[in-house]
Amino acid sequence: MDDRAELVELLSHYADIADLKEFDALPRKVFTEDLTLDFESVTGMPPMTVPLDSYVEVLRSTFAPFEATHHAITGHVVTVEGDTAKIHAHVRAEHWLPDAARWLVVGFYDDEAVRTADGWRLSRVKLTATHQENVPAAVR
Repeated sequence: MDDRAELVELLSHYADIADLKEFDALPRKVFTEDLTLDFESVTGMPPMTVPLDSYVEVLRSTFAPFEATHHAITGHVVTVEGDTAKIHAHVRAEHWLPDAARWLVVGFYDDEAVRTADGWRLSRVKLTATHQENVPAAVR
């Protein structure tokens, strides 16, 4: 596979972590051991660098209340410079709660990846939400 194809597939695996609730092996195939997260447009929290194990626990607890989620990541624009890459992509993410409420997030990812001995891994994830509906109280 060429770099672009691997990086697009990497974002598909990223979506699968939440959508399949696969918090064991998959995060290690997607992220570096320390990663920078910027979800400020959704959570209001400033960007932060965290250890992967800590982030996995946040993912588990964040997605636990949802009966299902679906992250459609499309329109990838990939720029590779040596062993680093930038990926801009559109996202539509839907999250269903048990009471049939649906939280919709539409926006963009602007991510960074690094080539490792085990393949490409995301080192920075930035979500810019341009529209949301039915934001759960726990996220606000």
